[in-house]
Amino acid sequence: MTGIDVERVRRDTAGCERVTHLNNAGAALSPRPVVDAVVEHLRLEEEIGGYEAAAERADRLEHTYDALARLVGAAREDIAVVENATRAWDMGFYSLPWAPGDRILTARAEYASNAIALLQTARRHGVQVEVVPDDESGALDVDALRELIDERVKLIAVTHVPTQGGLVNPAVEIGKVAREAGITYLLDACQSVGQLPVDVGEIGCDLLTATGRKFLRGPRGTGFLYCSPRIREHLEPPFLDLHAATWTGADSYQVRADARRFESWETSYAGKIGLGVAVDYALDLGLDAIEARVTQLADTLRQRLRALPGVLVRDRGTRLSGIVSFTVDGRDSHRIAEELQAERINVSVSVVTSARWDLEARGLASLVRASVHYYNTEEEIDRLCEALSRRG
Repeated sequence: MTGIDVERVRRDTAGCERVTHLNNAGAALSPRPVVDAVVEHLRLEEEIGGYEAAAERADRLEHTYDALARLVGAAREDIAVVENATRAWDMGFYSLPWAPGDRILTARAEYASNAIALLQTARRHGVQVEVVPDDESGALDVDALRELIDERVKLIAVTHVPTQGGLVNPAVEIGKVAREAGITYLLDACQSVGQLPVDVGEIGCDLLTATGRKFLRGPRGTGFLYCSPRIREHLEPPFLDLHAATWTGADSYQVRADARRFESWETSYAGKIGLGVAVDYALDLGLDAIEARVTQLADTLRQRLRALPGVLVRDRGTRLSGIVSFTVDGRDSHRIAEELQAERINVSVSVVTSARWDLEARGLASLVRASVHYYNTEEEIDRLCEALSRRG
């Protein structure tokens, strides 16, 4: 199907022997090199001490910045490694200055954590949050976005691949609008990095955030923020410590120049090393090859789900990702997920409170979400569909 040696990557993935894991949009199964790197560092901390282990593995820690920069087409100075994608998004977003009357444009398919932060900022600072209409396919309408632009728009904040379905928003086209108007552009790439090629130069975003645990197959508790040098010097993070800034005098401090101003001193060093290994693993396979296999598997899953009585595939958009959302007539999504898990088939459920602007408008309280990755197989897709048929 692609250039990926599926047998090899499955041998690298211990969980493939135990479960049919179709919850990669939640947390993917880590490959053995990632787990080994994390455990090895924890063992080193156990043996010689945490500070000492960090010093001894400084080159591996620094390599993570190089790997992430290569992954998204950035410079290493543009990368901050933080605890998770939400913290990365918050650190970028809450650094932006606001004035009453400022406008934020966002997408209908936004994730709850982002939407709540937008609404909190509207309440605190008197800014306006406006949802850009979808086009006929369900993606953000770029023409409608352009028509909404005026001198009061200070931010375009969009999720690249939403949590609740296969939609891929037109990130590059949105970036063109943002650059033409000189507006800051924040892209949540939590669900796209690791399954799709993502290049910040091509996209034209000022801020990009992502996690380690999903399609990158990295450790939980890891994430990163890309911050363009174009805006970085104008952003002061919402909180600082002795890592993000230097105490220069009794009543003065200096924020560091690179993107690590968004980090804090204490972090999981084992997780950071593991994240770098996960990025290397993805880069070695090739993001184009990963996208091709993930897309093919997701297309196959959608076709087979559509053939099942009572099953409705709910994905929107013309370009689709490895996330497949569906409902079954007369059946509760949570109950379906529980029954599948009893057969060692992992899926998840997206609920209306995770994506209210989207799901509520479509009259959907919940969806079953099956998300494939390159180590999945068509036999596993068949297993999911057969299980659904038996309980239909």
